[in-house]
Amino acid sequence: MGPGPSPAVAAGLPQVSGHQPALDGMRALAALLVLVFHVAVETGDALAPGAGGALLAGGDMAVPLFFALSGLLLYRPWAHAAIDGVPGPSVRRYLRQRALRILPAYWLVAVAALLLWSREHLGSPRAWLEVLTLTFVYDPDPWWTGTGPRGLGQIWSLCVEVAFYLLLPLLAAVLAAPAARGGDPEARARRLLAGIAVLPVLSLAALVVQFHPEPRTYMHAWLPRTLGLFAVGMALAVLARWAWRERGANGPVRRFCRTLAASPGLCWSVAASAYLLGSTPLTGDRFVGVEDFWAGAAELLVSMVFAFFLLAPLALLPETPAGEPAWLRAFMGHRVMRLLGRISYGVFLWQFAVLYLWRDFTGQEAFTGSLLLDLVPVTAGTLLLAAATYRWVERPLMRRYGRRAPAAAGAAPPGADGDAVAPGR
Repeated sequence: MGPGPSPAVAAGLPQVSGHQPALDGMRALAALLVLVFHVAVETGDALAPGAGGALLAGGDMAVPLFFALSGLLLYRPWAHAAIDGVPGPSVRRYLRQRALRILPAYWLVAVAALLLWSREHLGSPRAWLEVLTLTFVYDPDPWWTGTGPRGLGQIWSLCVEVAFYLLLPLLAAVLAAPAARGGDPEARARRLLAGIAVLPVLSLAALVVQFHPEPRTYMHAWLPRTLGLFAVGMALAVLARWAWRERGANGPVRRFCRTLAASPGLCWSVAASAYLLGSTPLTGDRFVGVEDFWAGAAELLVSMVFAFFLLAPLALLPETPAGEPAWLRAFMGHRVMRLLGRISYGVFLWQFAVLYLWRDFTGQEAFTGSLLLDLVPVTAGTLLLAAATYRWVERPLMRRYGRRAPAAAGAAPPGADGDAVAPGR
């Protein structure tokens, strides 16, 4: 692999392995944004005309953020291996960890939702199979309405995530093949980025298939449309590792990474602008899905910009403070934010179940009610169930089948040490 950077230079380079507390904070904020969005839709506030409704409706842009997080954390060990020219992580171990991380908690919520709201389908093997295997989005003639079975309407994004998990080892191998012909780590990194740049093009091609010769709305919940969003995180993983392998103490990649890490205000201003743009009719009408290719293309571009500039300052933070604003690390890595980040998968899983139980209990009709009066009890109930699921389902499994200790920051990691799950999270 060659000599690494000097300790003085390494102190300012991005953290490239192990747990990153600041990303827990980002997961927490994104999970809460998705929760607010879903409550606002149910109360009708996100449907209201004007700027307020549009801003609430834009909350679904947290989904691209979670896709980018998965691309960053899960592709990172393969990016390191390809750039350093060493063997990649164990695919078997990676798939086992993903299954243990995702399925048990999901199955708990899925069974509860089916028992509560889909009792007429309990005798259908097809319904059980599609829900438990996260394949219901591929049914062109679904037995459910909306985006999924009642109480599981958000799970379409988990279906996309699982498809990405399964594809990633193959995708990493395809990207690594041309990169291996690079003569040094920097050349291999450039080739990886060139390969990753193809993924948004594939997303655009998927949009062509989705809308021509006739619209196929169900393809909106399929992986090909979202590959460009995962590519955002994958590109950040490559840039972070490239900074470690770059020649010269002050090369352009290192300067770029340091600049983004030290400029969260500027980056998040760009992300906020993308959010505002995504709340306009440019990306299509609210809640009717993307209605044509051009709106879909605009949505993809805006979402990629939003996810990149929101995530980059945290993804490129060095392991030790080195020039970034002190408040950034303190806020995003605060113990409350880290706790919310740890239970964010449960927040994603339980939010619709709690929301519908609350609205059934209060007897509210669809698209009526008060955002604030619904948000407080729904958030409290969701957080309690999420914490319970983390404590008694997720954490015991993670401890029993725990990951090996992560490698040092400058070394290639032994396996897929990322902890990204579904959007919302």
